Amino acid sequence: MSTATGEKTEVDLPARGRASQRNVWSGVLFGVGTVAFIDEAVFHQILHWHHFYDLSGTDVGLVSDGFFHALSWFATIGGLFLVADLRRRRAFWATRWWGGVLLGGGAFQLYDGLVQHKLLGIHQIRYVDDLLAYDLAWNIIAVVMIVVGSLLVIRTRRSILPAGR
Repeated sequence: MSTATGEKTEVDLPARGRASQRNVWSGVLFGVGTVAFIDEAVFHQILHWHHFYDLSGTDVGLVSDGFFHALSWFATIGGLFLVADLRRRRAFWATRWWGGVLLGGGAFQLYDGLVQHKLLGIHQIRYVDDLLAYDLAWNIIAVVMIVVGSLLVIRTRRSILPAGR
């Protein structure tokens, strides 16, 4: 493995195998935080399509966006602290981590699209007459992220299983 400066770093394969789940969970945290941040920055702040909580006035919506933004960054930074620890232990597994990122981001987006938008109705993607195209795009992208992330995690899991399993 090479670093940004071009120097070679060793990967401790037994340590990477032992830290297999930590690679996934750090990716999941980072994925949840990143997708939540993109949602909040793009759809809440830039496009003004909705707030995290739209069942009250604008002031409450803005405060809810602030809490949502803080939680997204806690998840993102927590995931990065776990990555730093994995790298320190020479156990970081990029493919497995990216699988976790896609799983976490997709799971958050699907939860947002199904539970928050439809079940609880605390906000919609956009307030227009026909939401179907927005809902389909939102949830299909989430499912694709979950499928690709799952495939990456499954593919890397096979490489750490003992022979004959």
